[in-house]
Amino acid sequence: MLALARTNGARSIAVVGTSKNAGKTVAVAALADALARRGEPFGICSIGRDGEAVDAVDASPKPRLFLRPGTMVATGARLIPRSPALEITAVTELPSALGAIVLAHVRAPGYVEISGPPSAYALRHVARLLASDGRLVLIDGAVDRVAALADGEDAIVVAVGASGMATPARALDEVEGLVARLRIAPADPERPAVRIEGALTASAGWGYARAGERRQIVVRDPTRVAFGGRVFLELAGRIDVRCERPLCVVACTVAPASSELTFEPRTFARAVADRTGLPAFDVYAGSVAEPSAA
Repeated sequence: MLALARTNGARSIAVVGTSKNAGKTVAVAALADALARRGEPFGICSIGRDGEAVDAVDASPKPRLFLRPGTMVATGARLIPRSPALEITAVTELPSALGAIVLAHVRAPGYVEISGPPSAYALRHVARLLASDGRLVLIDGAVDRVAALADGEDAIVVAVGASGMATPARALDEVEGLVARLRIAPADPERPAVRIEGALTASAGWGYARAGERRQIVVRDPTRVAFGGRVFLELAGRIDVRCERPLCVVACTVAPASSELTFEPRTFARAVADRTGLPAFDVYAGSVAEPSAA
């Protein structure tokens, strides 16, 4: 994943998921471990709260973030431990649910909790602060916030898992739809277009399809398309959805097991790769499935 991101000149890697518990934090932790083992400095931030031992909503176990010295983190002030494990280097005016966002260097190895800002603009600002000395930035993100990263120098990884999915087919529809939506092509300035201010809804999309619209339907960025999954895949075959600010999606990760059910790991990873056209990394198994040749 790091190599794919660097091939595209990324300054940050944002991991987004098809659902809750899709394996985003596990993927971020794996990337952090890979960078640390290479001795490469990096920063890490989140759009919510991550790294805690249990979920604040349902008390289920959550993946931890083990960080090594040299890492820079952005987190809420109330999550800074009463120890020299983190050294605060800056206090921002940006709020979070757990106090003002602060920047801190990890001074001792250990588990760290992070909390992020409430808006896409603030997330972009935090990422820029972390990257100010050339560090690669890892972001535990969300689809509705990644629009803040659409400046051509950021990579996106899509995480998909068994959690919340009734069947592998449902999970595959969701990840194929999300990846296709995030990868919609840039608008062609030479062709007629219908420009959408705000979000393109499914009902509006079906209206254009029924009317036989042949012009480009142009949104500001892919996150302004307010529907995904099978609905997006069906509509994308009938109307030409484009964007002004494209995103760069480089890979998927798979979490084939959940508390409810388990998908066969290798089969699921291969199916994700084939449905999305992207390599699918199983960070639990340390393996990757490449898409089949067309």
